[in-house]
Amino acid sequence: MYKAITDRIIVRLNDCPQTNKIKLPESASRNTGTVLNTGPAVRGVHSGDEIIFHVFDELPLPQKNLAVVREKSVLGIIEKNKLNERRIYDTTSKQ
Repeated sequence: MYKAITDRIIVRLNDCPQTNKIKLPESASRNTGTVLNTGPAVRGVHSGDEIIFHVFDELPLPQKNLAVVREKSVLGIIEKNKLNERRIYDTTSKQ
């Protein structure tokens, strides 16, 4: 198991992404995934969150389905509503 440091996030990459009612292309599976763990400086996402991140900012790990991204590369959190539809929420907006 890998442990993230500083502002890094360990992500398990998704196989076939689908957001709300829009089917994303296969290449999009490279930039969506589930957070496995976060470094101590990460504040916007938590373990278990499904995220979308900038596609060229990931660092692959020896396990093919894992990657490391910086928190600033996270574009949003994908949340499921009661109908199990997925929606993307911006993590950078002030609450």
